[in-house]
Amino acid sequence: MNHGPEDLSSTGEFDSDELALRRMLQQAVQEIEPRDGTLDHLRKAVPARRARKRQALVGMAAAALFIGTAIPAVIHVSAINTNANTANAGHTSQMQGGAGQGKQEDGGESTSGGSSGKAEDKGKGETKGEGKGKTAGATTGASSGSGPSATAPASAAACTAAELGPPTATTAGPDASGTVYGTFHITNGSTTACTVTGPGTVSASAQGAADSSKIGAVRHLSGDAASAGLPDPSQEVSQLLLQPGSSYDVKFAWVPSETCPTSEPSTDPTPDPTTSPDASAGEGSSTGGDTGTSTQLLTDGGTLDGSVLVTNTAAGGGPSVSTTVSNACAGTVYWTGVLTSS
Repeated sequence: MNHGPEDLSSTGEFDSDELALRRMLQQAVQEIEPRDGTLDHLRKAVPARRARKRQALVGMAAAALFIGTAIPAVIHVSAINTNANTANAGHTSQMQGGAGQGKQEDGGESTSGGSSGKAEDKGKGETKGEGKGKTAGATTGASSGSGPSATAPASAAACTAAELGPPTATTAGPDASGTVYGTFHITNGSTTACTVTGPGTVSASAQGAADSSKIGAVRHLSGDAASAGLPDPSQEVSQLLLQPGSSYDVKFAWVPSETCPTSEPSTDPTPDPTTSPDASAGEGSSTGGDTGTSTQLLTDGGTLDGSVLVTNTAAGGGPSVSTTVSNACAGTVYWTGVLTSS
């Protein structure tokens, strides 16, 4: 048998106040009824809301996972790209170096770690054709003394005094202005190649009537007083590989500033004939002069003899070679650096 709200007191579980409160609450909501479809709406809305919450949680978890994996991946890719660029740059440089080395004229060989058939064939072609001619020329220069190289390899030591020699020096006659040009010719007299690192030193010293205080020696520069006859400094070389028997030159020019002085004529008078000894005079007496006096002649005036000794000492302390410029008393010696012999 069902009991309504009025029958709750029979259970003995609630006191009178509680029962009164329950009745008041039941009466307050007794006339409230849900709208049509509310139950269906709740049945659909609750699962949908739960699904949205789940999707939001899944999206947040996926975003966190993506961020956690993307950052290391980006760092890894950047490192790979950097290594790849460095490797490519090195590979490109190696290929360029290999290409340049593969075109060597002397042997046609490549030193880039390996050789291809094309490079080998090209090297053979150069050896048989143009390369052979150039190699032969270089060999001839090494044996006959012609064609020194302006580029010295690191293995060739600097030339010493024992290897250079014997040097020679030549001078030409003065031109219209009195300038005298000359050449020092230095040869590698040894059996091994050596490196010329500079022209050495050139000095000028006074001889005879020359005035040492008016004589100097300076390096030749473009536009100086010797530019008309000396090569331009751009033709000089800083280093020279000198094969056995090969030579190099150091040129100079003597540019006078004054002529040599002249001597004055003698002003001593000639003996007077009236004062010569009298033959009739007595012994031990004399009327003028000694019987041993000889006749003095007038000295004619002329140019005094002066010259300049120009000396070149090769780099490394020798050897030295000198040449004399005649009729030179005051001026300047201009000298060049190392020049390849023509």
